[in-house]
Amino acid sequence: MGVQTVSTLLQVFSSSWLVFCALFFVVGMGQISNYVAAFVLGTEILSPSVRIVYSTLGVCMFYTVGYMALPGVAFFIRDWRMLLLALTLPGVLYIPFWWFIPESPRWLLSQGRVEEAEAILREAAKRNRVTAPEVIFLKTEHNAGKMEAHNICHLVRSSNIRWVSITLWVVWTILSIGYFALSLNTSNLAGSSYLNCFLSAATEVPAYIVAWLLFRCCPRRLALFSTLFLGGLVLLLINLIPSPDLSSLSIALEMLGKFGVTAAFSIVYAYTAELYPTVVRNTALGACSMASRIGSISAPYFIYLGGYSKSLPYILMGSLTALSGLLSLLLPESHGMPLPDAIAHMQTVPGFKKRPMDKPSHIPEDEECASAHL
Repeated sequence: MGVQTVSTLLQVFSSSWLVFCALFFVVGMGQISNYVAAFVLGTEILSPSVRIVYSTLGVCMFYTVGYMALPGVAFFIRDWRMLLLALTLPGVLYIPFWWFIPESPRWLLSQGRVEEAEAILREAAKRNRVTAPEVIFLKTEHNAGKMEAHNICHLVRSSNIRWVSITLWVVWTILSIGYFALSLNTSNLAGSSYLNCFLSAATEVPAYIVAWLLFRCCPRRLALFSTLFLGGLVLLLINLIPSPDLSSLSIALEMLGKFGVTAAFSIVYAYTAELYPTVVRNTALGACSMASRIGSISAPYFIYLGGYSKSLPYILMGSLTALSGLLSLLLPESHGMPLPDAIAHMQTVPGFKKRPMDKPSHIPEDEECASAHL
C-alpha cells in the first residue's frame, strides 16, 4: 500500500511521459501486490462462513465501489494531475491498519512460530469475549520449529499441483483478457464515456452478489464453469446484431458478458485460495495474478482488432472465455473441504491417483483452524 500511494503521489509531479510510465509501472506493482496479500490474509484469518462472504463480496464489492466512483471523480476533475492527487490522498487512511490487522496465524504456524500464532488467537478470543483453551496448538514435530521454505517452484514440482497451476494460469489469463478488454472498450461504446464506465462498474455489483450465492451453495467447478460459459456465449451473440440501430441492445449484451466474466473473476480468486495450501497460498495467488497480467497486457490489442473487423474481438474473447469454462471442469473440487495447510493435503485432479493425506496435528479435527472457534 505504501509503494502504491507514494508512487501515485510522485506521478503528480511527472515531468515527461517516460517518467509517468516508469512510475505507473511501480504503481501497478504495489497495487496488485497489496490486493493479493490482503485477499490471502483475510482468507486465512476468517472462519469458513465469513471467509466466503469476504472473498466474494467483501473485497470485490469495495473494489467496485471505487470503480464506480472513478468516472464521477474524473468527470468533475478534468486535470490529470489533480485527479491523481485526489486518488492518492485516501492512501493515508491505510496507516492505522498496520496496528489493527493481525498477522495470519496459519502463516505463522507454517513458519513454526507457534507462540505468536497463539497470542493472536488469544487476543481474538478476548475481543470476542470467549474463553480460549489452555493449549491451542500442540507442539509437535510439525510445528515445533521453522518449516521448509517454499517458493514458486513448488507450484510445478509434483504432477498434481503442476496440473492445477497450469490450468489456473490459463483460466486467469483468459479471464483477464475478457475483463479488461470489456472494461477498456467502454470508451468506444455509443454515448457518454463517463456514463458507460459507470454502467460497466455498476454491472459488477449484481455479478458479485451472484458469485457469492453460487460460491455459498454450489460446487466450485460448476460455479466457475457456468459464469465463464455465460460470459463467452453472450459475447459471441453480440455478433448476431447486424443493425447500428440496435446499439442499445449491443451495449446490454456487452454488459451481460461483463457480468459473467466479473462473476467468474470473483469466483476464481476464492476458488484458487481454497485449492492451494497455506505454505504456498500467497505465492500461488501471486503467480495466478501474474499470469492474468499477460491477459491484461493483451487486452488492448484485442480491442485494436476491431479496427479490422468489429466482430473479431467478440469472436476471439467469446470463444476463449467459453473454452476456459470447459477447462475449469478439469480442476479438483474444494466445496466443503477444509483449507489445506501442506501440499500433500491438496485435493487431487480428477483422474489422478489419490495420495494418502496426513492430517496436520496442529489443526482441531472438528474445525479448519482454532481461529474458527474464536
